[in-house]
Amino acid sequence: MTDLQATVAAAADYADSHATAPVLLLQVQDALGRLAALTSEATDNGRRPYRIPPDWDSALSRLAYLVYLLADQTDVNVDTGVRELARMITSETVAARAQQNAQRGEDTWI
Repeated sequence: MTDLQATVAAAADYADSHATAPVLLLQVQDALGRLAALTSEATDNGRRPYRIPPDWDSALSRLAYLVYLLADQTDVNVDTGVRELARMITSETVAARAQQNAQRGEDTWI
C-alpha cells in the first residue's frame, strides 16, 4: 500500500466513512457524472471550447479519493496496478510502432 492509499484509508477510518464496494462503485459513478456535468457546463453543452472549470480540481480529487477507498475496500494496491498498466501500455505502443515501421519498410520500392 502506498503512502497516498494509506492516507486515504486512514482518513476514511477517522471519519468512519468506509462503505462496501458496491456502494463505493455508485459513489464513483456519481463523482464521474459530476465531472461530466462540469465539462458540459464549461462547454455550454459542446458549443464552446473546453477550458478547465473552477471546480475541476476538487471534483477530480473526489473521484480519485473514492477510487483509493474502493481499492482499499477490495485489497487492491492502486500504485502497483497503475504502474503495471503504464508499463503494458508502453510496451504495446513500442511493439505497434515497430510493426508500423517494419511495414513501412516493406512498402517502399527503394
